[in-house]
Amino acid sequence: MRNRPESFSTVAIHHGYDPMDHEGALTPPLHLTSTFAFETAEAGGEMFEGARAGHIYSRISNPTTALLERRIAALEGAEAGLALASGMGAISAAMWTLLSPGDEVILDKTLYGCTFSFMQHGLAKFGIELTHIDLTRAENLEAAISRKTKLVYFETPANPNMRLVDIRAVSNIAHANGALVVVDNTYATPYLTKPIEHGADIVVHSATKYLGGHGDVVAGLLVGSEDLVSEIRHVGMKDMTGAVMAPFNAMLILRGLKTLELRMDRHCASAMSVAEMLARNEAVADVHYPGLGSFAQHHLAKRQMAQFGGMIAFELKGGLEAGIETMNRLKLITRAVSLGDAETLVQHPASMTHSTYTAEERAAHGISEGLVRLSIGLEGIDDVLDDLAQALPRHPIRSAA
Repeated sequence: MRNRPESFSTVAIHHGYDPMDHEGALTPPLHLTSTFAFETAEAGGEMFEGARAGHIYSRISNPTTALLERRIAALEGAEAGLALASGMGAISAAMWTLLSPGDEVILDKTLYGCTFSFMQHGLAKFGIELTHIDLTRAENLEAAISRKTKLVYFETPANPNMRLVDIRAVSNIAHANGALVVVDNTYATPYLTKPIEHGADIVVHSATKYLGGHGDVVAGLLVGSEDLVSEIRHVGMKDMTGAVMAPFNAMLILRGLKTLELRMDRHCASAMSVAEMLARNEAVADVHYPGLGSFAQHHLAKRQMAQFGGMIAFELKGGLEAGIETMNRLKLITRAVSLGDAETLVQHPASMTHSTYTAEERAAHGISEGLVRLSIGLEGIDDVLDDLAQALPRHPIRSAA
């Protein structure tokens, strides 16, 4: 008799699939079909009415994507999941479904550049009111929230500066005022943080990143209650965005999930080593990594995260110029955007992923011009450390007075 829940990796590998139901195929079949046949006309009509379960058209559902949806929901501890074409597809489908003109969305100060752009240049021009506040202090939400607030949205850790938000504290305030909470869990993955268990209503992912893990697919995922996910499927995804995940991409994400626990353990251990090395280097002005005791929200990280992730942000004493020179001296570490790949990647947010902000907006939203973002990969840690050591300035570089 089983008296404990299945482990994370067991769920990631086995949940929702029995090979004996598919002629013994160990790997789930890839269903490359746009449409599905009905046994009878009456059966087809019942499916369209929602009175009978089944697949109609792959813009709505597909057996391969459906398995991925069940599996990510199980990993996140949610009732249901939804597979979409990209992380931005997941965000936009949710927003277009749940918001109407006159509604307010309260956002954290720091957001991924394309998320910020969608909110400011997309939602805002359709009459959605956007309010940015510092959600690292839950009392700020208590002061800002009102009856017109429909959603509270944030990332934790935030891209790119690693700020954390207390999911439970924010969710309690939001729910007391009738608002839903949407959390971008891309950086942490469900292996490190389960926002649903802390009170969030919807969790979104760029599955392109750690969930896929190999840098060879663009995809998004969303989880939440059965009712919310069904509404987003039939409104935001099917009708308003068409941001449908291809079955082949679902297959690649299913493959990635099988090794997620192993990969995240390595990402986290290596990132801790890199963060400690950077913190000791005299040329480094600041290191933002939740696992460091010097990180301002270290205690929240220990309470909310199983481990501290594979992402690091840091600044050099020479500012932007020193950061660019350091990036250009790197030999093993690759200058590229994205994250969560097997390769260690480095990029400059102000000129790359967060260039959709103006310089004034970046300053206001906690993204300094000299910030460098590292996504620590799966290479041998000594090789990564050696590459950083040879690339960093040999002596502290002081900014001009």
